[in-house]
Amino acid sequence: MADVKRKVKVAVISDVHLGFIGCKAKELNKYLASIDPETLIINGDLIDIWQFRSYYFPKSHTKVIERIFKFVSEGVKVYCLTGNHDEMLRRYSGLKLGNLELEDKVVLSMDGKQHWFFHGDIFDVTMQGSRWLAKLGTTGYEILILINKLVNLLLELFGREKSSFSQQVKVATKQGIKKLSNYELTAAEIALDEGYDFVINGHTHIPCIKEIKTERGNVMYLNSGDWVENMTALEYNNGEWKLIWFKDLKFPATWLKVEEEDLP
Repeated sequence: MADVKRKVKVAVISDVHLGFIGCKAKELNKYLASIDPETLIINGDLIDIWQFRSYYFPKSHTKVIERIFKFVSEGVKVYCLTGNHDEMLRRYSGLKLGNLELEDKVVLSMDGKQHWFFHGDIFDVTMQGSRWLAKLGTTGYEILILINKLVNLLLELFGREKSSFSQQVKVATKQGIKKLSNYELTAAEIALDEGYDFVINGHTHIPCIKEIKTERGNVMYLNSGDWVENMTALEYNNGEWKLIWFKDLKFPATWLKVEEEDLP
C-alpha cells in the first residue's frame, strides 16, 4: 500500500481538537496515511485541552499522535504550533525533539516567497476580551455536536440527507467575528509590515485560499480549516498551494478492508 502515498512538500493541518467528541480522528488518520510530506505543520489546536475529558480519548485520537511521531522518526520535519485550545503548551515554545519543533509561529522561505504560519487566535476579539465566554461557547458547541449526531441518525433512518447544525452555527459566528475584528485584513497588514508574501492561519475553521488587497499591497491569505467539520488541509507543491478536502480524496478499495491502525 506504500505506492498510494502522495508526495507533498508541505502539508498543513489545524484545529484537530483531539479529546473533543467532534474530532474526526479516523478521517485524519486516513489522510495522514495517504501522504509522504517533507514538512508537516500542525497549525494550532492539536489537542483540545479546554474540552479534555479523562474518560474520553479514543484509540483513533491516540493513533493521530502515533502517526505524527512516526513522521518524525522517518525524517519528516514537523512543526507543532500552539493554538488557544492548547495554549498551555506555549510555555514550552522553542522545544525541539529531533525533527519535531514546538513553536508559536514559524516562517518558511519557499520558492522565493516568505510564508508566515501561526494559529491566528491573537486576532480574535473573543479570545482577547472574554476568554471565559469563548470557553462557554465551546461547551455549547460540544452539546450541539451531540444533538446533531442524534438528528442525523434520524435523518439517515428516513433516507434523508445529513445536516450539520454545528457547522452552520460556527461558520456564521466566526464570520461575524471576522467582520467585527477585521480578522483577515489585520493579518494581511501585519504580514505586509513584516515582508511576508503568505499568511497561513487556522482557528476560524473556515478553509480558504484568497488574495487580500490593501492600499499598501497584496497578501495571500490561507486557512487550513479543521478536522471537526470540514476535514480539510493545505498542501504545497511546485510553488502552489492547494486546499484539500477529505471528501474529495480517493483511497484504494483495499483500505476499506483494514483497520485504521493497519494503514501504511
